[in-house]
Amino acid sequence: MALLEVHNVSKHFGGVQALQGVELAVEEGTIHSIIGPNGAGKSTLLNVLTGQIAPDTGTVEFDGQSLADVKPYDINQLGIARVFQTPAIFPELTLLENVAISAFAHRDGKFAFNVMETPAHAHEVYEDAERMLAEVQLEKQLKQEARHLSRGDKRRLELAICLAHHPRLLLLDEPTAGMSRHETQSTIELLKRISEKGMTKVVIEHDMHLVFALSEHLTVLAQGQVIADGKPEDVRGDERVVEAYLGGAHE
Repeated sequence: MALLEVHNVSKHFGGVQALQGVELAVEEGTIHSIIGPNGAGKSTLLNVLTGQIAPDTGTVEFDGQSLADVKPYDINQLGIARVFQTPAIFPELTLLENVAISAFAHRDGKFAFNVMETPAHAHEVYEDAERMLAEVQLEKQLKQEARHLSRGDKRRLELAICLAHHPRLLLLDEPTAGMSRHETQSTIELLKRISEKGMTKVVIEHDMHLVFALSEHLTVLAQGQVIADGKPEDVRGDERVVEAYLGGAHE
């Protein structure tokens, strides 16, 4: 069953056509990667999925519900969370406080976070935040201010923030950008472990090692259009994909 469906989505910016007739179906419980060369339309598509921009034509449906005219914060409340290329965190707060804000939002709904609530009055929420930090292997740093983290750990913190919202669909925009090979491999293992819990994930990524190690399904964009869609082993050998994006990188 498709949890996320995109039908005939197109988007122009002035005279530039960023997306053209995009069709996409993301099955529930899978890891679905979207790849393509620079300028292929990946970021534009992600912004359409999260309500940051509206398509000129076409529809986006999440669990059978149209996302047309739904505000980004309401899309988040429906169960879609996004990990950005640049970590979206509160640098002056501790790791625990960062994740607790998301946990409170999940419990109470949008704009309902009570800044006066203490751990003594919100024990379950803080316990959940600690579990999410443990999930991304940051539990030993929970009292540290987020600004002191390495770039890779900031990405992990943002992932924990998203997980604390318990989304059904997690959108990851180049989750290993700026990471070392060791950090990338740890992230692959982390995302696989999370996937075992049934969460659906859409990954936009340039790192082919991650894409082929992680993905169950691939969609390839080029010049705003889908040029290939299928299992990784099938897409890998597609001549259109090799020509448009992969080159010899997979060899």
